[in-house]
Amino acid sequence: MIDVRSALEYWPSPPPWGWKADDLDHLPPEGPNGEPDFFKHVELIDGALVFMAPQRRSHQRMIQRLGEALHGRVPERLSVVERMDVKLGHRMRPCPDVLVIDTTAADDDDRTFDTPDEVHLVVEVVSPESEDRDRKTKPFRYAEAGIAHFWRVEGNDSSPVVYVYELDPATGAYGLTGIHHGRLTVPVPFPLDIDLDKLPR
Repeated sequence: MIDVRSALEYWPSPPPWGWKADDLDHLPPEGPNGEPDFFKHVELIDGALVFMAPQRRSHQRMIQRLGEALHGRVPERLSVVERMDVKLGHRMRPCPDVLVIDTTAADDDDRTFDTPDEVHLVVEVVSPESEDRDRKTKPFRYAEAGIAHFWRVEGNDSSPVVYVYELDPATGAYGLTGIHHGRLTVPVPFPLDIDLDKLPR
């Protein structure tokens, strides 16, 4: 276990050895200068802490709308959660916007993260500050971890455009299976038909 206090001495750079996924459960409640909730919205990407910029209301609203739309449509064995970490490896612990996971995992109130084998769908809603991570880094890492389905959602202020990807087991990479405007209809990871223009507002 890394001593968090010694790691913070390197702030704002990561420590030479990098952060580990389990360290996020032991971060102090305040930041280096005593700022409250400093570590509230942080991801671990390739051993470096990534602090998420303050959310725009439109981004938050889109996450909520998609979550609500999925809640009533997933099979009973699955549950929808928002902004929950996924531990992809020792140095990778992103926090996707929306997840569809096993209900048994969702019912564990002591959890601070889920594991790839429990995740059936990852959804990232792209914002200006996270474009590269949401479009390049995270999809590659989700595929590498074996998560079968990934959606990337663009367009926070209007009707969303949903880019749907499925893992190709032969290559271990995502393949684009559809770009959905207005209506999202997919057979996997479960049958789904959502009118994107009429998402809860």
